[in-house]
Amino acid sequence: MTFSLIAKDTDGSIGLIVASKFFACGAVVPFVSDKVAVASQAFCNPVWGTEGRARMMAGETAEVVLTDLVARDEGHAIRQAHMMDINGHFAAHTGSDCVDWAGHLMRNDHSVAGNMLAGGEVLDATSDAYSKGIGLPFAERLITAMQAGEATGGDKRGRQAAGLVIHRGQAHPWLDLRADDHADPLGELARLCDVAQERYVHFAKGMPTAERFSGFPTREEIDADIARAEAERKAAGRPSRSHAVELE
Repeated sequence: MTFSLIAKDTDGSIGLIVASKFFACGAVVPFVSDKVAVASQAFCNPVWGTEGRARMMAGETAEVVLTDLVARDEGHAIRQAHMMDINGHFAAHTGSDCVDWAGHLMRNDHSVAGNMLAGGEVLDATSDAYSKGIGLPFAERLITAMQAGEATGGDKRGRQAAGLVIHRGQAHPWLDLRADDHADPLGELARLCDVAQERYVHFAKGMPTAERFSGFPTREEIDADIARAEAERKAAGRPSRSHAVELE
């Protein structure tokens, strides 16, 4: 029902993006932290995500964790998962009863997996686009890669939902976007990511972290960044893509 991409950026950020002809796939597939990521899909088992994430955070390898999860789960034939451990190593499982086309591939800095796809070319196109997008901002690179996979057929049933989660060295996400029921969910993620540049990313920069418990305790720097971004957008002639409604 799904295809997804896990990647680690050159700055250490960890991202997971998923798309599917399945409602709210962004709520059930991704399990991400500051150091590891798990995508549990097909007839997803969320415990593979929660337990897998915790065990890899404790130092177990992706291969060891996934092998154990598969061995313990009587439904492993209808499960699919891929994951990345704290050392950036990947492991993947595609159950023998996952609906065709189903499979996975792993590269040095990313992994892709999917089921109910138009064909294996979906994963190849996603991986190739991610590799070629090295100059793009991380979120845009992930979305563009998935759009390349979708352009080659994507989920053979159609489109409905997508989700994107990025962590930047913290247990809480830096960016967490979802399109739960949309005719063009990846396009909607791209719009939301663009809108996030107006205010959200500047607010997020001032949020507290484990190392800086108080974050930015005053709002002057955040407000200045927001004003600067708005001025630059207007000077470039780019209209806001936000759907927000201002009250009088």
